[in-house]
Amino acid sequence: MPSRTVHRLGAAAVLAATLAGTAACAVGPERTTPAGAAPAGSTAAPTATAPTASTGTPSAPPARVPTTLAFTARTLDGTAFSAAALAGRPVVLWFWAPWCATCASQAWTVAEIAPTYRDTVPIVGVAGLGQQRAMKDFVTEFDLAGTPQLDDRAGTLWRRFKVAEQSTFVIVDRDGKVVHQGFLDGEALTRQVETLARG
Repeated sequence: MPSRTVHRLGAAAVLAATLAGTAACAVGPERTTPAGAAPAGSTAAPTATAPTASTGTPSAPPARVPTTLAFTARTLDGTAFSAAALAGRPVVLWFWAPWCATCASQAWTVAEIAPTYRDTVPIVGVAGLGQQRAMKDFVTEFDLAGTPQLDDRAGTLWRRFKVAEQSTFVIVDRDGKVVHQGFLDGEALTRQVETLARG
């Protein structure tokens, strides 16, 4: 075989190997995002259910994040909190202060029902109008540690939801619409949450 032909075949083999290597590199970290996951910086909540490719059943699309739940905060223990993760479900926001006697009486009901409805109607406390130490003591005293309790000493969320006094419950339906804002006693709160859970 003439040397020129051998040279061309060798160059073609090198080119083919290079192209194959380049294609393999395209499957890098940027390609490993699961189907249905929201791209970085998007306002959509991450998909709550893992893709079920093994069963052939498509995973549910991520819920649209309504404006009412497009906020982030820190819990009283310093954990990052994103309300977007609650999109697609009804949510109860409870605005309380650590020195408030009414809040204390409602805390028992919240502590009792919140674990039962954690996955269907999450209840999120928004603590304000007090010192962090007093807020933490309130959470401990009323056994609220199993429920997210946001540290809103700066009043950011209180202003966002136009809350002027404690204790106030803001109930957001699964579409992101505020369907109640104001006082609820323990029985009324329980009825509201039970109704929302039934859908």
